[in-house]
Amino acid sequence: MALRLGDIAPDFSAETTEGTINFHEYLGTGWGVLFSHPADYTPVCTTELGAVAKLKDEFSKRNTKVIALSVDGLESHRLWIDDINETQNTVVNFPIIADQDRKVSELYDMIHPNSNENFTVRSVFVIGPDKKIKLIITYPASTGRNFDELLRVIDSLQLTANYSVATPANWKHGEDVVVAPAIKTEDIPGKFPKGHKVIKPYLRMTPQPDL
Repeated sequence: MALRLGDIAPDFSAETTEGTINFHEYLGTGWGVLFSHPADYTPVCTTELGAVAKLKDEFSKRNTKVIALSVDGLESHRLWIDDINETQNTVVNFPIIADQDRKVSELYDMIHPNSNENFTVRSVFVIGPDKKIKLIITYPASTGRNFDELLRVIDSLQLTANYSVATPANWKHGEDVVVAPAIKTEDIPGKFPKGHKVIKPYLRMTPQPDL
């Protein structure tokens, strides 16, 4: 059965390039990103893993751990990492799961037979500290992911988990946010003392409350 938002992210144990991990233990009390790759030595994946390695500080700022997956084995992963480090001018600094038996791929419904029977699609799962799935994005094998967008979404998820707000289209950290419909307009000043603007009775904006 396909996973949905709000489901508990399935736990698993797996061999990775940084040793055996238990997924929930690896995530600890923070946030997590699990993302899959069709196979080792694929050109788009090489650029993606390099991009994520360069964003380590950004993920760390957000208390977020990343972990990748490919259906190839550990030795293949390790040799591929050498190529990634060389071609992308970085050092891969997160584990890559070896999923030759497809256990994790099937657990997370990462193999879509109508796309390819043998390889995982480019799945992305963002998982909260409660181990629940907060975001699912699936890309075709031909399209590389936008990791700046992933960071933007994590910013939104972390903000909206702590305040009664939502983030509007194309929102970026530091911009105004939408007051949740459940908050009465007369109650906004008490909850959001930085001020607010009523555009429509159902559309009220306020400065980002955690800045």
